[in-house]
Amino acid sequence: MHDSRSPPHLAGLNTHQFEATSHFEGPLLVLAGAGSGKTRVLTARVCHLIQEYGIPPTQILAVTFTNKAAGEMRERITKLLGSEPTGMWIGTFHSVGARLLRRHADRLGWDRGFSIFDSDQSLRLVKTVQEELGLDPKRWNPKAIRIEISNSKNQLQDDKIFQQETQGSFDLFVRNVGQVFSGYQKALRAQNAFDFDDLLMKPVELFEGQQDLLESYRERFSFILVDEYQDTNRAQFRFVELLARAHENLMVVGDPDQSIYAWRGADIRNILDFETAFPGARVVPLEINYRSTERILGAANAVISENVNRPEKILRASRKGGEKITLVETSDEKDEARWIVSQIESRIQSTPGLSSRDCAVLYRTNAQARALEDAFLRARMPYQVVGGVRFYQRREIQDVLAYLRLVSNPRDRTAFDRIVNYPRRGVGHTTHEHLVRWALDEDMTLLEAARRADEVPGIRTVGVRGLKRFADLIRRLSARAAQVGIGEVLEELVEDIDLIRHLREEGPDGEDRVRNVTELITGTLDFNPTLARSIELEEMGTFTELDLFLQDVALIADVDRLDPGSETVTLMTLHNAKGLEFGLVFIAGLEEGLFPLSRAYDEADGLEEERRLFYVGITRAEDKLFMSWARHRRRAGDFTHGSLSSFVSAIPDKLLEHGKSGRLSRGRYPNPLGVQYRGRETEHEEDVAFDMNQDSPGFVPGERVMHETFGAGAVMEISGFGRDLKVKVNFDDVGEKKLLLRYARLEKDWP
Repeated sequence: MHDSRSPPHLAGLNTHQFEATSHFEGPLLVLAGAGSGKTRVLTARVCHLIQEYGIPPTQILAVTFTNKAAGEMRERITKLLGSEPTGMWIGTFHSVGARLLRRHADRLGWDRGFSIFDSDQSLRLVKTVQEELGLDPKRWNPKAIRIEISNSKNQLQDDKIFQQETQGSFDLFVRNVGQVFSGYQKALRAQNAFDFDDLLMKPVELFEGQQDLLESYRERFSFILVDEYQDTNRAQFRFVELLARAHENLMVVGDPDQSIYAWRGADIRNILDFETAFPGARVVPLEINYRSTERILGAANAVISENVNRPEKILRASRKGGEKITLVETSDEKDEARWIVSQIESRIQSTPGLSSRDCAVLYRTNAQARALEDAFLRARMPYQVVGGVRFYQRREIQDVLAYLRLVSNPRDRTAFDRIVNYPRRGVGHTTHEHLVRWALDEDMTLLEAARRADEVPGIRTVGVRGLKRFADLIRRLSARAAQVGIGEVLEELVEDIDLIRHLREEGPDGEDRVRNVTELITGTLDFNPTLARSIELEEMGTFTELDLFLQDVALIADVDRLDPGSETVTLMTLHNAKGLEFGLVFIAGLEEGLFPLSRAYDEADGLEEERRLFYVGITRAEDKLFMSWARHRRRAGDFTHGSLSSFVSAIPDKLLEHGKSGRLSRGRYPNPLGVQYRGRETEHEEDVAFDMNQDSPGFVPGERVMHETFGAGAVMEISGFGRDLKVKVNFDDVGEKKLLLRYARLEKDWP
């Protein structure tokens, strides 16, 4: 360990951390195991380059995986240096790409005031192009087409290359993708827009096609640092390679055991083959884990050692001992959720200093969140879901952002189409069609055509009036955006279109939508473009605050919405948990077919990637890890019979304590919705066949039950049979109710 007399950025580093930090020139691969202090090493090396080697911050580029990580890195560097690293670029691949394109988009034929289409907007554009080509979206899934386009771009294949490689294909779907891809790219260009994948692909295109530009950035960034290198795809690898190839002062940090994004193009070979791509690279392993207890880490090491495609390394725990890992068998997903909530309540009450923000529940699929949310709501325990319906994806927020995008970029047809008649202003489908046709004939934007709506044949007076007022509103807001901040522009917009009143008139959901819009306004009033770091300070005059705000919004990831300071339990998928840590962690849904997913057995490296995801989940836990599985789970509307995930068998039994939920430990056999079991009961429940026999309700008079709306009660009588089976229940709070069982979703209220 380096003592306190060392410079602040070196204090307390272990031998390998110091070795990586003090490395100067040449390629460096840091194999950083979970919880081994990689962020500290990255920030310390930046400080070392600046303070010990005199490298100006302007010559350093640091690329992170999330905006959150970029912000944390900048804060740490500023604290260690005692001042801002002015001129240093720190950001995600997407934000760095957007920054380059803001400077040089004109070299590719785009205007520098381009829009960035998120996944929702690009999907809408794919559908529009499909319809124009006469390809029925019901037959040819637009999402599947968009995924193909995205995958192609991440492999640095544009629409022309894609069509060349697939033109002789016997696969009609692939040929259709080629047609849509071509039309989609033309539409993006016509609207002066890039999609998310373009932010990776187009900078590579710039550098490969403009040697002078490449040379200037190679000279500018003489030291490059890349975090989470195991999750880079082909486009990201090529971007880094182009910039670093001349000087090779490239430091990459990553862990092959945490490579979990193959499904979106990440290539684990980028890190496994780093020494081949950059011969003579120095390799430094970080093998001391400062996060998890010895027992938790023992389980993680045992699980990941089952993988073959990995460099050999064993993480060692700095924290000895620790509690055993609790593995619990539950009845179904609701029982599992209740058990998790009860454990969190119990732990918080019995552990001084522990609060709900120290607890996280992780799961394999977003669908699992529903039962968990129900249980947290019932218990009145505050929680936050990361990666559910994202704030910026909500309808009312997308509507407001569409207005702002059109103000920023008058060529954004996707934005125009979305809000030209919202709120209603007499611009119906026929009027819109006439406008589109005339704009195409006259070679002008839809916004310009709307200004001249009185010249468009076939449009009635009410439509002309609505279009001209709309165009005038956008013109006025555009003028204001050049003079005032984004917050004032948004306030004027909301007032001009009387949005709050319109939202309130929508009924019960209206107030929630109003609150969301109010939150957006608050966020824009607090927006500081100099903190956003989306552009160099000297370039600020080129863009409005609105332009920079829209870019920041487009680049926000799910995990960036996580509020670590809020007194809430965090619910999220295992993918979203990457890079985070919590005192108490629950991994729910450990059943074969759910985790690992069934399809993993059919994909090359599929099972190994699922196991890496399990390893990521285990290593999020600092002090205590709980794991749970359910004998039955409702998936896609059907009950499935569960067996414990095969992944768990790798964990030595001495590290585990086994348990059963309250339902099972009391000897009550789980029987959701009256499932009838046939054949002998055996110790292994997978031997039991069952079917859904609706003639047997599974409830008896006098039995206690629970209803989502009416709460707890007692069964009084059962009548009918089959689909008409009815149950009369005397509820504690609302009295007697007669319910049709197939809709009632009653469950046993176990004592």
